[in-house]
Amino acid sequence: MPTTRRQFLQSSSLSLAALATHRLSPLLPDLATPQTPLKEFSYPDVTLHSPLHEDQLRTTHTVLMNLSEDSLLKPLRAMSGQPAPGEELGGWYQYVPDFHFQHGDTGFAPACPFGQWISALARYYATTQDPATREKVLRLNRLYAQTITPDFYKNNRFPAYCYDKFVCGLIDSHTYVHDPDALAILNHTTDVALTQLPETAIEHDVSWRPGTDELYTWDESYTMSENLFLAYQRGAGDRYKSLGRQYLDDIYYTPLSEGRSNLAGRHAYSHVNSLCSAMQAYLTLGSQKHFDAAKNGFDFLLAQSYATGGWGPDEKLRAPDSDDLFDSLTKTHASFETPCGAYAHFKLTRYLFRVAGDSRFGDSMERVMYNTILGAKPLMPDGRTFYYADNNFNAKKIYKESVWPCCSGTMPQIAADYRISAYFRGPQRVAVNLYIPSTLKWIQDGSAYTLEQKTNYPFDSLIEFTLRTKNPKRFALQFRIPNWADNASLSLNGRRLTDLPPTPGGLYSVAREWRDDDRVELEIPLRTRLEPLDKRHPNTVALLHGPLVLFGINPTGKPATRQALLSTQKSPANTWQTHSDEDELHFLPFTAITDERYTTYFNVS
Repeated sequence: MPTTRRQFLQSSSLSLAALATHRLSPLLPDLATPQTPLKEFSYPDVTLHSPLHEDQLRTTHTVLMNLSEDSLLKPLRAMSGQPAPGEELGGWYQYVPDFHFQHGDTGFAPACPFGQWISALARYYATTQDPATREKVLRLNRLYAQTITPDFYKNNRFPAYCYDKFVCGLIDSHTYVHDPDALAILNHTTDVALTQLPETAIEHDVSWRPGTDELYTWDESYTMSENLFLAYQRGAGDRYKSLGRQYLDDIYYTPLSEGRSNLAGRHAYSHVNSLCSAMQAYLTLGSQKHFDAAKNGFDFLLAQSYATGGWGPDEKLRAPDSDDLFDSLTKTHASFETPCGAYAHFKLTRYLFRVAGDSRFGDSMERVMYNTILGAKPLMPDGRTFYYADNNFNAKKIYKESVWPCCSGTMPQIAADYRISAYFRGPQRVAVNLYIPSTLKWIQDGSAYTLEQKTNYPFDSLIEFTLRTKNPKRFALQFRIPNWADNASLSLNGRRLTDLPPTPGGLYSVAREWRDDDRVELEIPLRTRLEPLDKRHPNTVALLHGPLVLFGINPTGKPATRQALLSTQKSPANTWQTHSDEDELHFLPFTAITDERYTTYFNVS
């Protein structure tokens, strides 16, 4: 059976050996010095035209809209000692007063995704202005406000985890739904929660609530600073800036800021999520130390990642110079906690891209998008949730055995967030990060602009942009050139720009006075190549085509040759195949895999 978060937490006491430090590899490139950060566009500024992305958004939104409000409030009311009508949602979401982790997962984290679902609905409303969505958010916030009592947190094994998600949902309600009561509800939530929270960030397995069992040491107070700083930025008051500073986990950040990895053995998703708090400490407090911790943490993460961009087999971060990734290809099917991990990864790379302007953060985000989260099985109305991406030599997509786990909260959020990850803006520049069929609308120096992106990337190499405006103005358009993209080219209004060709791993900038109907054509050759698992295992390789990992379908386990893998050809139906000496090999991208057995890696001679 795959390792669950509960099982990981149960077994993962952070020993001194697990926290052994590792110096940052000098082979990893240094990041650019922090500069004036780029800004995100707002949700309604970007319209996506990609069925893969939009279907995931619509599916998750439909599931949330159809959930009974009494069922959503049931564990909150029950834990607060109030009447709790309605049917149980079951699974993690259900409140079981005598829950014991050795007796199953039902009741493991009651109400844990409630705040994330409010956040996702608020972001959906910002995108679509759907009145029914806004009305549901307003109703749920007011019903939730009635459940805020000290008893909720006393009966809650994960008070910091739930409080953090409530903060997220309420500040998103304030910002995107314009709920006039959201900040007042947030302040009441904070007043009550602080009576039951630790005074500082507490790591896993550290007891801080007298008279409680081991389960109560698995909370995640070290992730809270990000949303507390965001609450301050969005007008909730200075107390949230102070609280954000109070809950920074400097036991974690200090070694990272000095270039020493202390990741090995830590819970994967929550500690990568904590790097987002470090980035908010930089953006809110100007702390260079926390920026250094986040960028070094990303480098260490990249050094222990699969070709898919995923990380954390069995929900544990690993030492970059160990055999752990290789061992995971046969010893586990729990390779990457997909919706949660992808959500944290998108946030972290979005922050780093904005601040450092380094294209490799966009490259990493793109890997995770196409090879993990976009291929996740859909969230189901009964709470079945895709949890782990499986990178085993003999892998299959499956649902989590328990319904409504943590990933049921992050999947709707990341489905809403693809659009704010595609483009960024700065003084006199717009940066294109993700190549997705889409339309961007914005105001530049008082003039309205529209940028239309048409492409079948990553299956075809051509990406076309058309600019619309009535008022020509000078500014720069910047295009991310992936690190693997040799011989990329860019044409402006039919004329190829040859004076300074695009460089792999950079942002290609075109600064000019942009006029109506200006056209840019970006050609990114989709090179097929082999990528080793790590430097310790050069003969265990993944096959890639552009940003796509090509997964071997119905694997036999027999070795392949490099030549056979590199001879792989794409069909018009976006499948790939090749012939080895003995076998015909078939490949699919992760988004096209349904119930087939597959392998991510091949052993080659």
